[in-house]
Amino acid sequence: MSPELGVNSWPVMARHEGLPERLLALLGDAVVEIAERTDETAVVVLRDRLVEVVAALRDAPDLRFNQLIDICAADYPDRAERFEVVVHLLSMAKNLRLRVKVATDGQAPVPSLTALYPNAGWYERETWDCYGVMFAGNPDMRRILTDYGFEGHPFRKDFPLTGHVELRWSEEAKRVAYEPVRLAQDFRSFDFLSPWEGTDYVLPGDEKAGQP
Repeated sequence: MSPELGVNSWPVMARHEGLPERLLALLGDAVVEIAERTDETAVVVLRDRLVEVVAALRDAPDLRFNQLIDICAADYPDRAERFEVVVHLLSMAKNLRLRVKVATDGQAPVPSLTALYPNAGWYERETWDCYGVMFAGNPDMRRILTDYGFEGHPFRKDFPLTGHVELRWSEEAKRVAYEPVRLAQDFRSFDFLSPWEGTDYVLPGDEKAGQP
């Protein structure tokens, strides 16, 4: 490690100067990309090496990312690997935050971080529930936000806004009943323009506008 990246230089590192170089030195060929925006650093790594990467970030004495803040995802349907799983790490000792990202197509599972951070279990369940991204090694991959029998994953961009089913309380069955979604009002297409688009007809009195 070069002297400028040593432990004694952390007042500079805390301002994120030199952090990308330190990440490259620590993580090597597991790094796909490093980006810095709005004073925050994000590192994209190979999916299969996620556990190795996060363990290195947690155990490095000059980084000590020993707190897992969140795991979430984003959906980019135009990409071949449409889902981006984002791990948010915090180093209280070094006053640093870091995002670690991996990509998946929704079929390939993401390695679970439960062996490194016990609280990862609930975050991974939430990501599975909302996006359908599986985590290999999570011992309890159940839904955590949606109800029993829920179909699909509501945070996907292609999930219908109405959902697939609707529920109501059934007095006859004395329980919540699930039924296919029925729209209370059919979609209507009006044949006139909105006031913001203007009109294509002449209102009484408009003919005077063209007179000298």
